[in-house]
Amino acid sequence: MVFCFTATGNSLYAARQLDDELISIASELRKPAAERHYRADAIGIVAPLYEFDLPRPVEEFIQGSTFDTDYFYVISTYGMHNGGIAERVAARLEASGRPVDYYNTVIMLDNALNVFDMDEQRKLDPEKRVDEQLTAVRADIDARRRYIQPAIQEEVDFYEGYMKNPFDLHPHADDPLYRVEDTCVGCGTCSRVCPMGCIRIEDGRPVYDYDRCANCYACIHACPTKAIRYVRYEEPNPNARYRNPHVTLADLVAVNCQL
Repeated sequence: MVFCFTATGNSLYAARQLDDELISIASELRKPAAERHYRADAIGIVAPLYEFDLPRPVEEFIQGSTFDTDYFYVISTYGMHNGGIAERVAARLEASGRPVDYYNTVIMLDNALNVFDMDEQRKLDPEKRVDEQLTAVRADIDARRRYIQPAIQEEVDFYEGYMKNPFDLHPHADDPLYRVEDTCVGCGTCSRVCPMGCIRIEDGRPVYDYDRCANCYACIHACPTKAIRYVRYEEPNPNARYRNPHVTLADLVAVNCQL
């Protein structure tokens, strides 16, 4: 049993390679915590790294759910630096009563549009060797290996440096992260891929409720007319967007749709 949180499909693709029983964290979060009780021989969490930590909804899901298993694992997908996330988060989860038996990371394409040109990122895909990484992780999980990826000094230094001056990615109603251009056609794709149900369509335009926004970028990547743009940051390439090539838009809607 593996639970997945995804915005552009990277973590969805990874989760599919690790277990046949895939469950959406976005869907499960709509249930009361009292109903979120899961039992399996092995239970995993697969989610992207956000600001070198678990996405807030993923942490909420883990801390508010009960997992009856002999083997609990977490996989964080990331694009450039992992910031030593495994050691930090595993220690935090154990301190809160949710010990982790296995925590590893998988490097994939980085889709942070405020930093990276996705056309350039796609050129790096072969050297990431994603499938090789996932095959090794799957072998570890099948063997029930106990392992927490150690934080190398380079990643610790990068994390500490970032935390001194992090990107401001926490939007509010009076300080939005996105703007919607006139090229919006009111198709509603953004509302269907948003895992947190933060977007509704009114008068043919998306309206954001930032109270639950996870800063996941699903809406900006999925917009077919590229009508959603950043307010606070200039993108290196505003004409490039990303979805994992093994994942369809219908896949993302099925995993994340709040309707």
